[in-house]
Amino acid sequence: MALQSAFLEILRLPTIVEVLGELMMFITPLWIGVIVGVFVGWAWKPKWASLVGRDLLDCPISKQKESSSSSSQSSSTCFGSIPGLSSLKFQLTSCIPWPADDRNPEDALSLPPTTNPDFSTSKIERESSGYVNNEDLQHICQLVEEKDGGPAWIHMMDRSTAAMRCQAWRRDPETGPPQYRSSTIYEDCTPELLRDFFWDDEFRAKWDDMLVHASTLEECPTTGTMLVHWVRKFPFFCSDREYLIGRRIWESGRTYYCVTKGVPSSAVPRREKPKRVDLYYSSWCIRAVESKRGDGQLTACEILLYHHEDMGIPWEIAKFGVRQGMWGTVKKIEPGLRAYQKERASKAPLSRCAYMAQINTKVSADYLRSVENSTSDSMAVEKSDKSDSSEKPEGKTIPKILLIGGAIALACSLDRGLLTKAVIFGVARRFAKIGRRF
Repeated sequence: MALQSAFLEILRLPTIVEVLGELMMFITPLWIGVIVGVFVGWAWKPKWASLVGRDLLDCPISKQKESSSSSSQSSSTCFGSIPGLSSLKFQLTSCIPWPADDRNPEDALSLPPTTNPDFSTSKIERESSGYVNNEDLQHICQLVEEKDGGPAWIHMMDRSTAAMRCQAWRRDPETGPPQYRSSTIYEDCTPELLRDFFWDDEFRAKWDDMLVHASTLEECPTTGTMLVHWVRKFPFFCSDREYLIGRRIWESGRTYYCVTKGVPSSAVPRREKPKRVDLYYSSWCIRAVESKRGDGQLTACEILLYHHEDMGIPWEIAKFGVRQGMWGTVKKIEPGLRAYQKERASKAPLSRCAYMAQINTKVSADYLRSVENSTSDSMAVEKSDKSDSSEKPEGKTIPKILLIGGAIALACSLDRGLLTKAVIFGVARRFAKIGRRF
């Protein structure tokens, strides 16, 4: 009754200016309370655990001077760029920073690569060592064949244009961030061109408006393994994010298994800004498929993408952003691909990254079948860990009380009608049920 009386008194004011002024004074404290509550909720997020470094590499590593590319275009959609899907563009800033190092902030994007130990004494290359190894090949093969033992995929999207079709799925593991899978088919494209396109960081700056900086820190001329440094920008209140990515390609016939993931390295010291993303996985399988024209020709190309990362924000917010902005971002990739086709057709010289994309580890179909059907010890340990812990880490979801409180403030401040209140409370309840899928 008191709330209704206050509104009636405001509405009885003689001029519209006075009414609006009183409404703003009435609503502002409510929204300040909601915003403070949300930020307090984010502050409960635990700090990331440091990853354990690896000491051995696949082969002698040759250092490269930084070949950086930058883009100052603004971002407007979410879910990053396939297959960097890197990124969930609808993100908000994290509240727990990393300790700053002693470097000058102006040198943040121009750090020279550090010198690795001399590996020339070891002439035997072992598949089990290095940034990206045989276990990673096994994992992506099991993902492609849906034999990784994870939860079922939930279909999210099926959209198409004249020369492209994209389907997407999501699943929520018991621990860790949401995982995404997509199948995108491009007409009149070869697997080799698509492989080079997504590996070429220099050309990526022309179509990926999230990429601020990209440089190659290390590379192996024998296996094609690379260590790259990325900095990506995000809209709204989310600060830039930094990635140290190990990547490698395996080839079986004209099918390519491309693995990129976050790896520990001292090549770039950790800084307060940009915030480093340690848990990052974005890998894909590229293969020729039949064209939708139905002529029986393998003139189309499919890319199966598997992506997840932990940027330190509530996962429910990330899922909402991905769901809303996925198609808009996917549509923006095709023009970049077609421009890349024209550039390659003009016999333009290859960039260093595109050249490295052509250094692949060849594997037989029989070997891949054995890999797909095998179960590694690490997967057994993972399943054991999942059985011991059935709850997601604290702080990765939005506290229910904050969502309900925000809904109350919104319902009371926007409209007095029952229909508006019902819609707002329905949305809040949907987000508050953390374990429930969209």
